[in-house]
Amino acid sequence: MRVVIVTESFPPDVNGVAHCALQTARHLAARGHHPLVIAPTIAAATDNGPAGTEPPCPVVRVPSMPLPGYPQVRVALPSRRVGAAIAAHRADLVHLASPFVLGVRGMAAAARLGLPAVAVYQTDLGGYARTYLGTGEGAAWRRMRAVHSAADRTLAPSTAAARDLAGHGVPRVRLWPRGVDTARFRPDLRDGTLRRELAPDGETIVGYVGRLAPEKHVELLAGVCGLPGVRVVVVGDGPSEPTLRTALPGAVFLGRRTGDDLARIFASLDVFAHTGPYETFCQTVQEAMAAGLPVVAPAAGGPLDLVDHGRTGLLVTPHDAGALRTAVAALAADPALRGAYGRAGRAAVEGRTWSAVGDQLLGHYAEVLHARAGQAVAA
Repeated sequence: MRVVIVTESFPPDVNGVAHCALQTARHLAARGHHPLVIAPTIAAATDNGPAGTEPPCPVVRVPSMPLPGYPQVRVALPSRRVGAAIAAHRADLVHLASPFVLGVRGMAAAARLGLPAVAVYQTDLGGYARTYLGTGEGAAWRRMRAVHSAADRTLAPSTAAARDLAGHGVPRVRLWPRGVDTARFRPDLRDGTLRRELAPDGETIVGYVGRLAPEKHVELLAGVCGLPGVRVVVVGDGPSEPTLRTALPGAVFLGRRTGDDLARIFASLDVFAHTGPYETFCQTVQEAMAAGLPVVAPAAGGPLDLVDHGRTGLLVTPHDAGALRTAVAALAADPALRGAYGRAGRAAVEGRTWSAVGDQLLGHYAEVLHARAGQAVAA
C-alpha cells in the first residue's frame, strides 16, 4: 500500500503530532508498505533532531513561516507541492495528521485525485483559539468540520475527543488511541544520582513534562511548589518559560529533553502532574504511566481515558489549583499509595505499543479502502 502522510508537524519538531506521524511512517515501512511524508519546512537554524527521529521514508517539505508569538511552531504556506507529491507517489490513500492548514490542501488534493483520506484529530484548536485570541473558537471548529467531513474517516484519540467531534457535526468518527514505547519508558531507569541532584534534601519529586505555553496552564503548579518536602521539576520549553520561572518558586527547570534522557527523568520522578485541560489524548501521561508513576491530571479530555481515578492516579477539577495541590499532597504523603498507583499504571499501558496501535490503524485503512471499492462497484 502506498500512503501519503500529510502532517502539520514532523521531526525535528517535538510535539504529539510530529511524534505520532513519525511512528505511523515507521510502522507502515516496517509492515512492508510505502509511506511518503509531506510536512512544513523547518527553521534554517534547526538541526536534524535527536537521535532516533530519523524518518524511515522520503519527506517532502512545503514552505512555511513561524507562528507569530510562538516561533517553535511553523505554519505551511500555500504550495502546489502537496498535490504534485501525492500524485507522483501514486498513493492509494492519504493520511491527514491533525489537518488544519497543510491538511486542508492535502484533503483537496486527495479529492481531486479521487483518493480516500483518513483524517486524524489530535489538536484542540478551538481551545487554543480561546487561550491565545479570546475568540475564534467557532471559526476554528468550522474549518476543522469542513476538512474532517470531507474525509472518508476521522480518527479520534480518546472518547472525549470523539464526543467533541460528533457534537460539532463531524461524521464517520472512530476511535484510534496512541501508542507508547514501553521499552524506553520503564521504572527500572530510576536514577539515584539524578534524584540527589534534583532534590538534594530528599524531597518528593513532582514532575511536569510538556510544552511551556499558555494553554498548558503550568502556573497551576505554584501551590505544589509551596508544599513542604516537595520539589517541582519542569521539563520542556516554550513561550511561557520566563513567566513560569517567576510563578513557580523553587522549581527546577530542565529545558527540553528527549529520548533516553527523558525516559531517565520520568523514571526518577515520584509523581507526574499534568495541568493542561485541552488534551485530546496526552501522551506524556501515558509515558509517565509506562515509567511506573502515579499521575495527577485534569478530569477533561484524553486523561479521562488514561487515568483510572483511585487506581492509577487522581483526576482533579480542571483549572483548580487547590484541587491539584491537594491531590499531589495526598500522594506525596503516602509512598505505598504512590507505588500501588505506579504499578497499576505500568500494567495498564504495557499492551499499548506503537506496533499494536499501528496495526489498528492499518485496519482502519483496510476498511476505508474496502468501502471505496464497494462504492466504485455500485457506481
